[in-house]
Amino acid sequence: MSQVGLFYGTDTGNTERVADMIKDKIGSDIVEVHDIATASADDFAKYDKIILGQPTWYYGELQSSWDDFWDEFKEVDFTDKTFACFGLGDQADYAEYFLDAMGMMHDIALENGGIPAGYWSTDGYEFDESKAVTEDGEFFVGLAIDEDQQPEMTAERVDQWVDQVKEEMSL
Repeated sequence: MSQVGLFYGTDTGNTERVADMIKDKIGSDIVEVHDIATASADDFAKYDKIILGQPTWYYGELQSSWDDFWDEFKEVDFTDKTFACFGLGDQADYAEYFLDAMGMMHDIALENGGIPAGYWSTDGYEFDESKAVTEDGEFFVGLAIDEDQQPEMTAERVDQWVDQVKEEMSL
């Protein structure tokens, strides 16, 4: 059985591509990838280590598959599970809602007993507001990806974040 369950939702394919990059960097023998569109709440129970990913749509909205799954997700028991989040967003055109969906996803996993990992510095980003920022404003609650404004930085950010998550999750 895989050690890490990676759950993502995507409409354009960008989040799926980043999920695949994360899986490849950690190792396909360690990570099992699940599109949330076909996942169930029971799938989460198989893992003690979970990675969650989704883009933020429009004005702070959930990606469509996550939106459909949201009521089930709110009931997932994360007790004693280590989780890390990644999110995609557009920091310029949606500066007031940058990565809000990642913040909402993180908060539910945390409220449901999860142990967070993979916080990521806000340095190098320009946005106004985000539900995905820690109280002190120093970190995002997960990896921040902007394929609209900074696509050239995605691979390096994924590499650095995966190294951090591997250490924090003892992989």
